[in-house]
Amino acid sequence: MSIFIIAEAGVNHNGDIETAKKLIDAAVEAGADAVKFQTFKAEKIVSRTADKADYQKAATGSDESQYDMIKKLELDKESHFKLMEHCVNRNIMFLSTPFDHDSIELLSGMGLEIFKVPSGEITNLPYLRHIGSLKKKVILSTGMADLGEIEDALNILIDAGTEKDNITVLHATTEYPCPLDEVNLRAMLTIKNAFNVSIGYSDHTKGIEIPVAAAALGADVIEKHFTLDRMMEGPDHKASLEPDELCAMVKAIRNIELAIGDGIKRPSRSEIKNKLVARKSIVASCNIKKGDTLSYDNVTVKRPGGGISPMRWDEVIGSEAGKDYMQDELI
Repeated sequence: MSIFIIAEAGVNHNGDIETAKKLIDAAVEAGADAVKFQTFKAEKIVSRTADKADYQKAATGSDESQYDMIKKLELDKESHFKLMEHCVNRNIMFLSTPFDHDSIELLSGMGLEIFKVPSGEITNLPYLRHIGSLKKKVILSTGMADLGEIEDALNILIDAGTEKDNITVLHATTEYPCPLDEVNLRAMLTIKNAFNVSIGYSDHTKGIEIPVAAAALGADVIEKHFTLDRMMEGPDHKASLEPDELCAMVKAIRNIELAIGDGIKRPSRSEIKNKLVARKSIVASCNIKKGDTLSYDNVTVKRPGGGISPMRWDEVIGSEAGKDYMQDELI
Protein backbone atom coordinates (compact mmCIF):
# COMPACT_ATOMS: atom_id res chain seq x y z
CA MET A 1 0.00 0.00 0.00
CA SER A 2 1.33 3.41 -0.95
CA ILE A 3 2.14 5.90 1.80
CA PHE A 4 -0.68 8.44 2.03
CA ILE A 5 0.90 11.91 1.95
CA ILE A 6 -1.13 14.80 3.32
CA ALA A 7 -0.01 18.31 2.42
CA GLU A 8 -1.20 20.28 5.45
CA ALA A 9 -2.26 23.73 4.28
CA GLY A 10 -3.95 24.33 7.62
CA VAL A 11 -4.60 28.04 8.05
CA ASN A 12 -1.74 29.14 5.81
CA HIS A 13 -4.30 30.62 3.40
CA ASN A 14 -4.64 33.51 5.90
CA GLY A 15 -8.40 33.56 5.33
CA ASP A 16 -8.09 34.20 1.58
CA ILE A 17 -9.70 31.66 -0.75
CA GLU A 18 -7.45 32.50 -3.70
CA THR A 19 -4.40 31.79 -1.56
CA ALA A 20 -6.06 28.54 -0.50
CA LYS A 21 -6.49 27.56 -4.15
CA LYS A 22 -2.82 28.28 -4.80
CA LEU A 23 -1.96 26.00 -1.90
CA ILE A 24 -4.05 23.25 -3.50
CA ASP A 25 -2.21 23.76 -6.78
CA ALA A 26 1.15 23.55 -4.99
CA ALA A 27 0.11 20.29 -3.30
CA VAL A 28 -0.90 18.87 -6.67
CA GLU A 29 2.40 19.88 -8.27
CA ALA A 30 4.27 18.21 -5.39
CA GLY A 31 2.40 14.93 -5.90
CA ALA A 32 0.64 14.80 -2.52
CA ASP A 33 -2.37 12.52 -2.15
CA ALA A 34 -4.44 15.03 -0.20
CA VAL A 35 -4.42 18.67 0.83
CA LYS A 36 -5.85 19.47 4.25
CA PHE A 37 -7.29 22.64 5.72
CA GLN A 38 -8.84 23.42 9.11
CA THR A 39 -12.54 23.97 9.78
CA PHE A 40 -13.67 25.90 12.84
CA LYS A 41 -15.65 28.76 14.27
CA ALA A 42 -13.48 30.79 16.62
CA GLU A 43 -16.28 31.31 19.14
CA LYS A 44 -16.83 27.55 19.33
CA ILE A 45 -13.29 26.53 20.19
CA VAL A 46 -11.55 29.25 22.19
CA SER A 47 -12.52 31.80 24.81
CA ARG A 48 -12.00 35.45 23.97
CA THR A 49 -9.36 35.78 26.69
CA ALA A 50 -7.30 32.66 25.86
CA ASP A 51 -3.60 33.35 25.42
CA LYS A 52 -1.57 32.36 22.38
CA ALA A 53 1.03 29.63 22.37
CA ASP A 54 4.63 30.83 22.52
CA TYR A 55 5.26 29.88 18.88
CA GLN A 56 2.15 31.85 17.87
CA LYS A 57 3.37 34.89 19.77
CA ALA A 58 6.75 34.59 18.08
CA ALA A 59 5.10 34.46 14.66
CA THR A 60 2.29 36.98 15.07
CA GLY A 61 3.10 39.08 18.14
CA SER A 62 1.36 39.23 21.51
CA ASP A 63 -0.93 42.22 20.98
CA GLU A 64 -4.00 40.17 20.06
CA SER A 65 -5.70 37.22 21.75
CA GLN A 66 -5.76 33.70 20.34
CA TYR A 67 -9.43 34.31 19.53
CA ASP A 68 -8.69 37.41 17.45
CA MET A 69 -5.86 35.61 15.66
CA ILE A 70 -7.86 32.57 14.57
CA LYS A 71 -11.04 34.53 13.84
CA LYS A 72 -9.24 35.99 10.83
CA LEU A 73 -8.35 32.49 9.63
CA GLU A 74 -11.85 31.02 9.37
CA LEU A 75 -13.19 29.65 6.10
CA ASP A 76 -16.96 29.93 5.63
CA LYS A 77 -19.19 27.17 4.29
CA GLU A 78 -19.19 28.53 0.74
CA SER A 79 -15.39 28.62 0.70
CA HIS A 80 -15.25 24.97 1.74
CA PHE A 81 -17.34 23.91 -1.22
CA LYS A 82 -15.31 26.05 -3.60
CA LEU A 83 -12.08 24.52 -2.34
CA MET A 84 -13.46 21.01 -2.58
CA GLU A 85 -14.53 21.72 -6.17
CA HIS A 86 -11.04 22.98 -6.96
CA CYS A 87 -9.57 19.80 -5.47
CA VAL A 88 -11.89 17.65 -7.60
CA ASN A 89 -10.83 19.57 -10.71
CA ARG A 90 -7.15 19.13 -9.81
CA ASN A 91 -7.58 15.43 -8.90
CA ILE A 92 -6.43 15.67 -5.29
CA MET A 93 -8.35 14.69 -2.14
CA PHE A 94 -9.83 17.53 -0.11
CA LEU A 95 -9.51 17.12 3.65
CA SER A 96 -10.09 19.42 6.57
CA THR A 97 -9.72 19.03 10.31
CA PRO A 98 -12.88 19.96 12.23
CA PHE A 99 -12.41 21.61 15.63
CA ASP A 100 -16.03 21.76 16.81
CA HIS A 101 -19.30 19.87 16.41
CA ASP A 102 -20.77 22.22 13.78
CA SER A 103 -17.62 21.80 11.71
CA ILE A 104 -17.86 18.01 11.99
CA GLU A 105 -21.39 18.20 10.60
CA LEU A 106 -20.36 20.55 7.80
CA LEU A 107 -17.59 18.24 6.62
CA SER A 108 -19.78 15.16 7.00
CA GLY A 109 -22.42 16.83 4.86
CA MET A 110 -19.78 17.51 2.22
CA GLY A 111 -19.15 13.78 1.97
CA LEU A 112 -15.66 13.56 3.45
CA GLU A 113 -14.60 9.94 3.90
CA ILE A 114 -11.61 10.67 6.14
CA PHE A 115 -11.79 12.69 9.35
CA LYS A 116 -8.64 14.02 10.99
CA VAL A 117 -8.64 14.35 14.77
CA PRO A 118 -6.06 16.96 15.80
CA SER A 119 -3.82 16.40 18.81
CA GLY A 120 -5.65 18.99 20.89
CA GLU A 121 -8.91 17.03 20.70
CA ILE A 122 -7.56 13.63 21.78
CA THR A 123 -8.98 14.16 25.28
CA ASN A 124 -12.30 15.64 24.08
CA LEU A 125 -14.74 12.78 24.72
CA PRO A 126 -17.90 14.29 23.14
CA TYR A 127 -15.90 15.35 20.09
CA LEU A 128 -14.36 11.89 19.70
CA ARG A 129 -17.74 10.23 20.15
CA HIS A 130 -19.20 12.47 17.43
CA ILE A 131 -16.37 11.62 15.01
CA GLY A 132 -16.62 7.92 15.84
CA SER A 133 -20.37 7.86 15.20
CA LEU A 134 -19.80 8.86 11.58
CA LYS A 135 -18.22 5.45 10.94
CA LYS A 136 -15.71 6.93 8.52
CA LYS A 137 -11.95 6.53 8.26
CA VAL A 138 -10.20 8.40 11.07
CA ILE A 139 -6.68 9.76 11.35
CA LEU A 140 -5.85 10.41 14.99
CA SER A 141 -2.95 12.70 15.91
CA THR A 142 -1.34 12.06 19.29
CA GLY A 143 0.80 15.10 20.07
CA MET A 144 1.08 15.74 23.83
CA ALA A 145 -0.51 12.33 24.56
CA ASP A 146 0.73 9.24 26.38
CA LEU A 147 -0.24 5.64 25.63
CA GLY A 148 -3.10 5.69 28.13
CA GLU A 149 -4.70 8.72 26.48
CA ILE A 150 -4.30 7.13 23.05
CA GLU A 151 -5.96 3.96 24.32
CA ASP A 152 -8.87 5.96 25.75
CA ALA A 153 -9.36 7.86 22.49
CA LEU A 154 -9.28 4.66 20.44
CA ASN A 155 -11.83 3.02 22.71
CA ILE A 156 -14.18 6.00 22.40
CA LEU A 157 -13.93 6.04 18.61
CA ILE A 158 -14.46 2.29 18.35
CA ASP A 159 -17.32 2.19 20.87
CA ALA A 160 -19.01 4.99 18.91
CA GLY A 161 -19.04 2.90 15.77
CA THR A 162 -15.72 3.31 13.93
CA GLU A 163 -13.96 0.09 12.98
CA LYS A 164 -10.45 -0.24 14.34
CA ASP A 165 -9.14 -1.12 10.89
CA ASN A 166 -10.32 2.31 9.71
CA ILE A 167 -8.20 4.19 12.25
CA THR A 168 -4.66 5.40 11.62
CA VAL A 169 -2.75 6.78 14.60
CA LEU A 170 -0.18 9.49 13.92
CA HIS A 171 2.77 10.07 16.20
CA ALA A 172 3.39 13.80 16.58
CA THR A 173 5.18 16.31 18.78
CA THR A 174 3.14 19.47 19.30
CA GLU A 175 5.80 22.15 19.08
CA TYR A 176 6.48 24.44 16.11
CA PRO A 177 9.14 23.86 15.01
CA CYS A 178 9.79 20.63 16.88
CA PRO A 179 13.36 20.16 18.21
CA LEU A 180 15.00 17.09 16.72
CA ASP A 181 15.78 15.62 20.14
CA GLU A 182 12.05 15.64 20.94
CA VAL A 183 10.85 13.87 17.78
CA ASN A 184 11.16 10.35 19.26
CA LEU A 185 10.26 8.55 16.03
CA ARG A 186 10.48 5.18 17.75
CA ALA A 187 7.29 6.10 19.60
CA MET A 188 5.47 5.59 16.29
CA LEU A 189 6.51 1.93 16.40
CA THR A 190 5.56 1.72 20.07
CA ILE A 191 2.04 2.83 19.13
CA LYS A 192 1.87 0.18 16.42
CA ASN A 193 3.00 -2.56 18.76
CA ALA A 194 0.77 -1.44 21.61
CA PHE A 195 -2.50 -1.17 19.68
CA ASN A 196 -1.96 -3.12 16.45
CA VAL A 197 -3.13 -0.18 14.34
CA SER A 198 -2.08 1.53 11.17
CA ILE A 199 0.48 4.22 12.01
CA GLY A 200 1.84 7.43 10.61
CA TYR A 201 3.63 10.63 11.47
CA SER A 202 2.59 14.27 11.59
CA ASP A 203 5.76 16.32 11.30
CA HIS A 204 6.52 19.74 12.75
CA THR A 205 10.32 19.75 12.36
CA LYS A 206 12.22 21.96 9.98
CA GLY A 207 13.15 20.35 6.67
CA ILE A 208 12.21 17.00 5.21
CA GLU A 209 14.58 14.49 6.81
CA ILE A 210 12.30 13.37 9.62
CA PRO A 211 9.18 12.58 7.57
CA VAL A 212 11.40 10.67 5.15
CA ALA A 213 12.82 8.72 8.10
CA ALA A 214 9.28 8.02 9.29
CA ALA A 215 8.47 6.60 5.87
CA ALA A 216 11.49 4.32 6.13
CA LEU A 217 10.31 3.14 9.56
CA GLY A 218 6.97 2.05 8.17
CA ALA A 219 4.58 5.01 8.35
CA ASP A 220 1.35 4.50 6.41
CA VAL A 221 0.48 8.22 6.51
CA ILE A 222 2.76 11.27 6.46
CA GLU A 223 1.44 14.77 7.17
CA LYS A 224 3.48 17.93 6.75
CA HIS A 225 2.62 21.64 6.93
CA PHE A 226 3.41 23.72 3.87
CA THR A 227 3.01 27.29 2.74
CA LEU A 228 3.49 29.37 -0.36
CA ASP A 229 6.09 31.52 1.39
CA ARG A 230 7.52 31.23 4.91
CA MET A 231 7.77 35.02 5.10
CA MET A 232 3.98 35.44 4.99
CA GLU A 233 2.23 36.67 8.12
CA GLY A 234 0.44 34.05 10.19
CA PRO A 235 1.03 31.56 13.01
CA ASP A 236 2.14 28.49 11.04
CA HIS A 237 4.12 29.74 8.05
CA LYS A 238 7.56 29.71 9.67
CA ALA A 239 7.27 26.01 10.61
CA SER A 240 6.08 25.00 7.13
CA LEU A 241 7.73 23.80 3.94
CA GLU A 242 7.74 25.95 0.84
CA PRO A 243 6.48 24.38 -2.43
CA ASP A 244 9.88 23.25 -3.72
CA GLU A 245 10.63 21.61 -0.38
CA LEU A 246 7.25 19.86 -0.41
CA CYS A 247 8.10 18.50 -3.86
CA ALA A 248 11.44 17.23 -2.57
CA MET A 249 9.77 15.56 0.43
CA VAL A 250 7.17 13.75 -1.66
CA LYS A 251 9.81 12.60 -4.15
CA ALA A 252 12.04 11.31 -1.33
CA ILE A 253 9.16 9.43 0.31
CA ARG A 254 8.18 7.83 -3.00
CA ASN A 255 11.80 6.75 -3.46
CA ILE A 256 11.80 5.27 0.04
CA GLU A 257 8.63 3.35 -0.82
CA LEU A 258 10.36 1.79 -3.81
CA ALA A 259 13.38 0.88 -1.73
CA ILE A 260 11.55 -0.68 1.24
CA GLY A 261 10.44 -3.72 -0.78
CA ASP A 262 8.68 -6.83 0.51
CA GLY A 263 11.33 -7.93 3.00
CA ILE A 264 12.11 -11.25 1.30
CA LYS A 265 15.89 -11.70 0.95
CA ARG A 266 16.63 -13.04 -2.50
CA PRO A 267 18.61 -11.92 -5.57
CA SER A 268 16.89 -9.00 -7.27
CA ARG A 269 16.10 -9.05 -10.98
CA SER A 270 18.88 -6.67 -11.87
CA GLU A 271 21.63 -8.33 -9.81
CA ILE A 272 21.15 -11.90 -11.08
CA LYS A 273 23.22 -11.07 -14.16
CA ASN A 274 26.08 -9.98 -11.91
CA LYS A 275 26.49 -13.36 -10.21
CA LEU A 276 28.82 -14.68 -12.92
CA VAL A 277 30.97 -11.53 -12.69
CA ALA A 278 31.14 -11.03 -8.92
CA ARG A 279 31.18 -14.60 -7.61
CA LYS A 280 34.03 -17.08 -7.94
CA SER A 281 34.57 -20.68 -9.03
CA ILE A 282 37.18 -23.33 -8.39
CA VAL A 283 39.82 -23.06 -11.14
CA ALA A 284 43.15 -24.59 -12.01
CA SER A 285 46.03 -22.56 -10.57
CA CYS A 286 48.44 -24.26 -13.02
CA ASN A 287 48.27 -26.77 -15.84
CA ILE A 288 46.82 -30.07 -14.59
CA LYS A 289 47.06 -33.52 -16.25
CA LYS A 290 44.22 -35.98 -16.34
CA GLY A 291 44.51 -38.29 -13.31
CA ASP A 292 46.38 -35.75 -11.14
CA THR A 293 45.09 -35.31 -7.62
CA LEU A 294 43.43 -31.93 -7.11
CA SER A 295 45.07 -30.16 -4.18
CA TYR A 296 45.91 -26.80 -2.63
CA ASP A 297 48.93 -26.78 -4.98
CA ASN A 298 47.04 -26.91 -8.27
CA VAL A 299 43.58 -25.42 -7.70
CA THR A 300 42.42 -22.05 -6.38
CA VAL A 301 39.38 -19.77 -6.32
CA LYS A 302 38.90 -17.00 -8.90
CA ARG A 303 36.28 -15.15 -10.84
CA PRO A 304 34.10 -15.71 -12.83
CA GLY A 305 31.29 -17.70 -11.26
CA GLY A 306 29.43 -20.35 -13.20
CA GLY A 307 31.77 -23.23 -12.42
CA ILE A 308 31.95 -25.34 -9.27
CA SER A 309 31.16 -23.15 -6.28
CA PRO A 310 33.96 -22.65 -3.74
CA MET A 311 31.39 -23.85 -1.18
CA ARG A 312 32.20 -27.38 -2.56
CA TRP A 313 35.94 -26.94 -1.96
CA ASP A 314 36.19 -29.86 0.43
CA GLU A 315 34.63 -32.19 -2.17
CA VAL A 316 37.11 -31.14 -4.85
CA ILE A 317 40.30 -31.30 -2.79
CA GLY A 318 41.68 -34.85 -2.94
CA SER A 319 39.62 -35.87 -5.98
CA GLU A 320 41.12 -36.97 -9.32
CA ALA A 321 41.21 -34.70 -12.39
CA GLY A 322 38.95 -36.22 -15.03
CA LYS A 323 40.68 -34.33 -17.86
CA ASP A 324 43.56 -32.03 -18.66
CA TYR A 325 43.18 -28.44 -17.42
CA MET A 326 44.95 -25.28 -18.51
CA GLN A 327 45.81 -22.64 -15.92
CA ASP A 328 42.71 -20.56 -14.90
CA GLU A 329 40.35 -23.08 -16.51
CA LEU A 330 37.19 -23.82 -14.57
CA ILE A 331 37.36 -27.23 -12.86
